[in-house]
Amino acid sequence: MAPRANWKGFLRLSLVTCPVALYPATSDSEKVSFNQLNRKTGHRIKYAKVDADTGEEVANEDIVKGYKVDTDTFIEVTKEELENVALESTRTIEIDEFVDRSEIDPRYLIRPYYLVPDGKVGHDAFAVVRETIREMNKVAIGRVVLTNREHIIALEPMDKGLMGMLLRYPYEVRSADVYFDDIQDVKVTKDMLDLAKHIVNQKAGHFEPDKFEDQYETALIDLINKKREGKPITAKERPRGENVVDLMDALRKSVGGDKAVKNSKPAKKPRKAASGQKEMLMPIAGKKPAKEAVARKPAAKPQRKSA
Repeated sequence: MAPRANWKGFLRLSLVTCPVALYPATSDSEKVSFNQLNRKTGHRIKYAKVDADTGEEVANEDIVKGYKVDTDTFIEVTKEELENVALESTRTIEIDEFVDRSEIDPRYLIRPYYLVPDGKVGHDAFAVVRETIREMNKVAIGRVVLTNREHIIALEPMDKGLMGMLLRYPYEVRSADVYFDDIQDVKVTKDMLDLAKHIVNQKAGHFEPDKFEDQYETALIDLINKKREGKPITAKERPRGENVVDLMDALRKSVGGDKAVKNSKPAKKPRKAASGQKEMLMPIAGKKPAKEAVARKPAAKPQRKSA
């Protein structure tokens, strides 16, 4: 099934305009998710929208948005009123300026999207905008409305398309001073720094996302599979942190001493994790006795292959 666009509209650079579609570049659908159950019956918990004072359930058509002024006072805002304040960015990504990628503070980054031409027309205009940004080695800054809110979006070329990164507004970013002011000013000696650099060199590599494995996700899948098969669940011993008494001694032990440094071999390349992490059995359907779970071997989802 083709992915569904989160937004469709137009990309505009001055008088150059083309129809485009915006798709999410990431997904959490492969992660293990849980439902809330009634411990006594094993049934799912159902949530209802009720009036806070009367306790009666409220139909969706009777629910409106309200801005809280104080404890008991709200300003009601209707759907029609919200539509009346719709911005141009509701249907158009207008490129306002071009900046260097290095100037964008990482704290402002929210989430990535893919921007592609929408339909068979407009590919020429899209290519002109994309290649202009590429040749100038810049990032295009524009605005787009998603989920009824306007966002700043940074556009940069990615293969044949554009990657759009939503950005936060300044009022959404907290100042680091509140957290960093109490950090003590410590002088790091050259010997300590040299040892630390050696550790970094030993662990130096390249960013290869395919070799990363979500260990917590794998542990969740193992837990669910064991419960399906009626196997006992034993608690694992948690690692305990050690107090560092002598920092230089800890750094020396980290590099394994002079002898270990001279005879050290390159670290093995981390095992590449298979797509989808480990194989997961079919979801638990209510509460079932352990014997029944063992007798009935569930089918595995094809996308959950063993690492």
